[in-house]
Amino acid sequence: MTRRVEDNLFQAHRVDEVMRRAIGLTEATNPHPNPRVGAILVNPAGRVIAERAHLQAGSVHAEAAALADAGSAARGATLFVTLEPCAHHGRTPPCVDAVIQAGVDRVLVGALDPDPRVAGRGIAALREAGIEVETGIEEEAVIANDPAYFHHRATGRPLVTLKMAATLDGQAAAADRTSKWITGPAARNDGHRLRASHDSILVGAGTVIADDPRLDVRLEGHSGPQPRPVVVTGSRVIPRDAQILQRNPIIFASGNGPSPAGYRVQIVHPGPNGVDLVDVVKHLGSEGMLSLLIEGGPTVAGSALRAGIVDQIVFYIGAKLAIGTGLPAVTGTFETIDDAVGVSIAKVTQIGSDIRVDATLEKET
Repeated sequence: MTRRVEDNLFQAHRVDEVMRRAIGLTEATNPHPNPRVGAILVNPAGRVIAERAHLQAGSVHAEAAALADAGSAARGATLFVTLEPCAHHGRTPPCVDAVIQAGVDRVLVGALDPDPRVAGRGIAALREAGIEVETGIEEEAVIANDPAYFHHRATGRPLVTLKMAATLDGQAAAADRTSKWITGPAARNDGHRLRASHDSILVGAGTVIADDPRLDVRLEGHSGPQPRPVVVTGSRVIPRDAQILQRNPIIFASGNGPSPAGYRVQIVHPGPNGVDLVDVVKHLGSEGMLSLLIEGGPTVAGSALRAGIVDQIVFYIGAKLAIGTGLPAVTGTFETIDDAVGVSIAKVTQIGSDIRVDATLEKET
């Protein structure tokens, strides 16, 4: 007779605790376009015998790695895994095969995998093999730990975050377009951590021409992947000596005008301020970009918001007063209060002398 979780050492609070530990294994990983997955094996005596996370696309999956570490001790054990084990051949064999062959007694799953290649097939295969499976353990925490993956699999496009910064009285830059430094060192470092958590970063040609950015993560000790730079040019030309060209950018334009020699330009439909940003995010999603950070200036910010592609906002309020009108955080005319878009403020954090506001956009359904 199959033992239920409630009848063994893993009472409900213990089950949640182990799953949260599995989630914690993944917090420093970025295996996109694959999902973050953590796996823990617990023997019948209640001791952890192996725990692993999926580190990068193409590497061994968390379940298979933990099973390999455990060896014969995996027989009769309970496997905690944050995401449904895969049931398809990709760059690695299906994890369900490894779980079945290892003789695991039961599997506790955080969330079902929304990828159509899996989508319940992994659970079904385990149950058909006689393995007890329970799902939905700390499901909300699992999804919150890798929202870009779940968003991409549901929509086909990346989760888009718009980053903005302004003075306390709402100015993003001075009239001469200088903006260094609206925020202090702590907030700027936080901005680099934000970059590190995204697969790609988008700016407009105007930012490339004016600031010559690299759009890389410059944090001491950072060894993770660098986000892929994305430039929307419209009909503008990126200078041939731009630093960003050293980082293999994805360049979007609305026509067949001149482009930097040796760099492929993706042609998309024209938009109000250059290119159709809806086309841009669809293309990025098709190339496996799960998350996109928009760091462009006021024009790009306005275009992105009006195009409806922004899912969430990170707004840094610098501890400065402009005491005058320079450049706003978003360009465009605010004709009437009915034009305003509602947001849901999720968190307000003081970082050094500055404030970070995290919010999601309220979209029509």
